[in-house]
Amino acid sequence: MRTLESWLSLALWLAGAGHFCLLIASFQVPHQLGWKDDLPKLTAFNRKLMWVYGGFTLLTIVAFGMLTFLLHDDFLAGDRAAMALAAFIAVYWTARILVDCFYYQHADWPTGRRFVVGHFLLTALFVALAGTFWSVLAWNFWN
Repeated sequence: MRTLESWLSLALWLAGAGHFCLLIASFQVPHQLGWKDDLPKLTAFNRKLMWVYGGFTLLTIVAFGMLTFLLHDDFLAGDRAAMALAAFIAVYWTARILVDCFYYQHADWPTGRRFVVGHFLLTALFVALAGTFWSVLAWNFWN
């Protein structure tokens, strides 16, 4: 029988991998959402701004994944810096879920089965990521 700590350890490994899986979806965004047609309608500055935002988001996700792998044992041990990072990652993904629930409208999303399935899978991954890092914080708070 696995202990709670061993489940949390596994969840952290999966969360690290989950961040990199998210990159697969991220690289598809420009093509799948028709940026080739939409971005030229923006001014040059706004078009560049979108690419910069996308790049920084990508960099953040890569950092989350790498740091989750590199600091795996520190997360479990309750290292202060790792707990600060866990809190930031938990808040980040929770905010992403809340934006999806309360800001985006269903009509905002592209239509079609693949987008419905993709949206569901992305949201499930965001919930898993947020839940993992909230669990790390709770585990270390109660231990």
